[in-house]
Amino acid sequence: MPIFSQHTDVTCTWGIWRISETEDELLAMLPHAETYRGQIQSFGNANRRLEWLAARVLLYSLLGKEKKIAYYRSGRPYLADESASISISHTRGYAAVVVGDLKYSWGVDIEQYGERVHRVAERFMRSDEVSSVYQGTDTWSLLLHWSAKEALYKCLGMEDVDFLDHLRIYPFEVQESGSFMAEEYRTEVRHRMEVYYHLAPDFVWTLCKMPVEG
Repeated sequence: MPIFSQHTDVTCTWGIWRISETEDELLAMLPHAETYRGQIQSFGNANRRLEWLAARVLLYSLLGKEKKIAYYRSGRPYLADESASISISHTRGYAAVVVGDLKYSWGVDIEQYGERVHRVAERFMRSDEVSSVYQGTDTWSLLLHWSAKEALYKCLGMEDVDFLDHLRIYPFEVQESGSFMAEEYRTEVRHRMEVYYHLAPDFVWTLCKMPVEG
């Protein structure tokens, strides 16, 4: 389908794509479809192929032109022509992309709603972090903590980032959309960042940026 949600301001453009197309339909939306068809052959999982293609269709839709995505050794994506900074995320049924000013490192994350997050909360919830109740459950809050830390990790672009030791989410009350503050302890700077978020019936989405040093 067309873009599920889109926003543009002076520093970035971001969008969310709801994946309802087949591989062939997504390929038809891209220039040089056969090149992309060859690239997805290495993915054994059909959902992974759809998510990969949807992210590129979304990037093409946001920019109105084709851009080659390359990857650092860490797996972090970047535009081969270095015209902007990007971050990509996907979950079942959706892909999310942000394209932003090169003065910042960007992080976007999207997570499908699910109760499984309760079983792994001890891996990312610090003792000084607080979950809150929204719509009768703390599941949304836990998902936002998890998603925000994924976005922060992408902003840092570093190895050996521990979600417990290096990333902290400050207490906030969950709403349908808004922002909250976070801090990283992985660098000497200890950046404080504002994390923007939105809740949909079946996913949470987070976005943050961090100044590029030097």
